[in-house]
Amino acid sequence: MTARTPAPTTRTALVIGGGVAGLVAAMALHKAGIEARVYEAYDAHSGARGGGDGGGRGGGRGGAMTIAPNGQQALEAIDAAETVRTIGTPVTALALRSWTGRHLAQLAPPADLPATRFVWRTELHEAIEAEASSRGIPVHKGKRLLDATDTGTGVTARFSDGSQARADVLIGADGLRSTVRALIDPSFPKPHYAGTLTFTARVPKTELPSTEGVLYMCYGKKAYFAYQIFDDASAAWSVNLPHREPLTQAEAQAVGAGEWLKRLREAFTDDRTPAPDLLADTSPEDVLITGPTETMPPVQTWSRGRMIVIGDAAHAMSPTSGQGASLASEGAVQLARCLRDLPVGKAFKAYESLRHPRVDRILKHTTATATATSAAARTATPKPAGPLSRALRDALLPVATKVGGAGGAVWGAWQFDHRINWDEQVG
Repeated sequence: MTARTPAPTTRTALVIGGGVAGLVAAMALHKAGIEARVYEAYDAHSGARGGGDGGGRGGGRGGAMTIAPNGQQALEAIDAAETVRTIGTPVTALALRSWTGRHLAQLAPPADLPATRFVWRTELHEAIEAEASSRGIPVHKGKRLLDATDTGTGVTARFSDGSQARADVLIGADGLRSTVRALIDPSFPKPHYAGTLTFTARVPKTELPSTEGVLYMCYGKKAYFAYQIFDDASAAWSVNLPHREPLTQAEAQAVGAGEWLKRLREAFTDDRTPAPDLLADTSPEDVLITGPTETMPPVQTWSRGRMIVIGDAAHAMSPTSGQGASLASEGAVQLARCLRDLPVGKAFKAYESLRHPRVDRILKHTTATATATSAAARTATPKPAGPLSRALRDALLPVATKVGGAGGAVWGAWQFDHRINWDEQVG
């Protein structure tokens, strides 16, 4: 390991987007000796955030998500892993079931890694924002980016409220519909509707037994259903409901949680899984309508001049991958290391060289797993799997998930055991 340069040539950074990727990037830059300021489009009272957060009540907790071991290791590199450990509930394994209740597979992560953590998105965001604030990182809200000018020596950002900000670099952590991505290259692909609407809920009380840390994914007869029941008798569930016509989040919310809950109960009437009982235990006020699922073709170019995108703005992951926030955290930490050790142009090239192979492999793996199992691909289309497709899936899935030995095709060690050496010099 060679000695690191005493001070980065990049002194200041504008981070567009106050979600997980943006806040982690700001903390990593701060640790690298770079002054970072975060600009978030939504204000403090909107109840919604960029990058797909917010929108609906859901018990005030936002949607459910998981932070994988590699995401926790990335946070460990910047001394922030405790924020997830404090609020998260361990997920010891992932279990797959058919709509008949048949057990198809159970996949456990490597035992020597931190347990995957189940978290509520809002609680995670609040915890990370509080940690960033404690480190003296300013987060400016109500700052929707309109445009940015790269002068060759810095970037000036212009916001919808008429204000401006300038720094050495601009980092777009502004989610699937990234404004920064469009500034880098207007021809970048746009998100596509994936054929389902997503709903999440926290059930305060259920009579069903605890799943003892196991997160269940059920390939229902008409829709996909995931759930976990906790030791305190509360539970969380998520549904991908096929819907032929695309609806915006606002349009889906206008239908009303009560009406959607009625439709969800009808969709799972025939399923012999805990889905009917959990839906029966759910009140409309606890349902979060998170809106349409969307996919985006891979983006190969992440930077131009002094602007770069990270997280969902660069590589949107399927929600079923469980890697969205974790890969975003990895990328945020690695970008800070690159800017710490190299001039901007070389730093961005080094970052893309570091990240593209890993991100591309996980994207390819997620697609291959969905195709191999047949089930995941079916949940992303408006047409549910038919009887023959379900029979083939249930026969092949137990075999497919055993490929590669312990951990199977989904929970392989190569995804989760990804440690970042903060002190190692880049380049």
